[in-house]
Amino acid sequence: MAMPAEDVILDEGKKPWYITPAERAIYSVIVMVGAFMAILDTTVVDVIVPKLTGPLATDLYGVQWIITSYMIAAAIGLLITEWLIKNFGSKKIFLAGVALFTAASFACGISNALEEMILFRVLQGIGEAFIMVTSHIMIFSYFPPHQKGLAMGIFALGVSFAPSLGPTIGGYLTEFYNWRMVFFINVPVGILLLVAGLIFLPRERLFEKLRFNFTSFILLSFATVSLLVMLSKGQQYGWLHSSFIIVLLLCAIIGFLLYALVELNSQFKLIDFSLFKNPDFFNGMMIYFFILGFSMYQYFYLLPIYYERIKMLPTLGAGIAVFAFAVFIGIFSPIAGILADKIGAKKAVALAAFVYVITSVLLLPKLNYYTPMHQAMLLTIPFGIGMGLFFAPVTVMVMQSAPPHKGELAIVLMDYFRFVGGSFGTALATNNMEYFKNMHFLRMNELQNYEYIGYFLHKLQNLLGISWEQIKIIFGSYEEFMSFNYGFYNTFMHAGYWGVFGTIFVLLLFLIKPKENL
Repeated sequence: MAMPAEDVILDEGKKPWYITPAERAIYSVIVMVGAFMAILDTTVVDVIVPKLTGPLATDLYGVQWIITSYMIAAAIGLLITEWLIKNFGSKKIFLAGVALFTAASFACGISNALEEMILFRVLQGIGEAFIMVTSHIMIFSYFPPHQKGLAMGIFALGVSFAPSLGPTIGGYLTEFYNWRMVFFINVPVGILLLVAGLIFLPRERLFEKLRFNFTSFILLSFATVSLLVMLSKGQQYGWLHSSFIIVLLLCAIIGFLLYALVELNSQFKLIDFSLFKNPDFFNGMMIYFFILGFSMYQYFYLLPIYYERIKMLPTLGAGIAVFAFAVFIGIFSPIAGILADKIGAKKAVALAAFVYVITSVLLLPKLNYYTPMHQAMLLTIPFGIGMGLFFAPVTVMVMQSAPPHKGELAIVLMDYFRFVGGSFGTALATNNMEYFKNMHFLRMNELQNYEYIGYFLHKLQNLLGISWEQIKIIFGSYEEFMSFNYGFYNTFMHAGYWGVFGTIFVLLLFLIKPKENL
């Protein structure tokens, strides 16, 4: 029988939160920096991927595997993390994750071939999975029950603030140093974390031995890999017009079905789905999946593109513009945690959802080429506030609705949903952007007065002294740019609609009460 998390004791014989404020601060900083480093890497690398085609002797589709391989490895690593924590303890797995992530970062920095880079990114992704789950669990255990919201608010500084800082840091390092610095910067931080963790972090006693279901793990991993590759490569191959994508879809469906059959007939389950019988847990996971994954991740993906492609800012400039709302994520994350402790996690989630939906539907779609830069940055600030208010109360609610000895599994599921939901969100944003850009391009051509356009272009040709072919290319580029600009409105709106859909589960939090025995 597993011991509840509240009864887990450290080697010194005391409960995890029976520590001094100084110890709590030291432990929290160590695990938060680990989470910050790991999750920051996801968006920092996104910035430099287009610049790697030359150094790695490949094309843009080739370097996209640098992101895809990392995402897949992290998702697979999550599935084994609960078993590792139960059998070896959070501290050991956290430090193992930091060591693996740090070594893999150095190896990525010295890579000169695409195959090398992909291999080391896989190792990085596994390291991130270990870091994220263990750091989440540890910081939650360092705070007493009445301060769990504050704990998650502090942790949210890493989880939600780091992705927004990625474009800024990546742009700066790439512009003033070298793309390899994006990886090398993790090395000294990782080494310091290892030393600090070995010296300061308390070692908990092992309190449960789990049997690992390798059959379920292989099947779920197979299904997850198929799904994530399909989502990341769907736009490139033409979605269901491609036999490759159809095969991946079938593999994902078959993999998930076989996994479900094995789990139903297995004594030792990989995932305890009885957690989802608690309506608070189920609704919390759906809120996380749809609002964060399907909706917020689209804006994370789209806003840097908007600043670079529509406002025509350099990489560093786009990063600075994104930083305008990232600051408010950092400010409001601990505030949200305190609110969750004061007014309850459910009410704090409802407040966060309200702020986010208003922002995503009414403010962000206003961004276009004609929006002044200062106004564009101001319009994204409420998005940062909504993001900051979101993470801590959702996490607290999910953790409180799970049995104490299932805390590790609850975090694993949240991070798994984050990866899969974020992959769906990014794929949706890419597909919608392409669709609406083409739609507006065709609409502009349908509405044009060709006689007047011809007159205007001939006049412009004479004024500039260039050939007719050149003037047609210039005008075609202008049409493509404007269709891209107008497409952002529709894409932003559709991202917001997923946020609205996610609020259904927020309402269900107040309409469906969990049974006492759950």
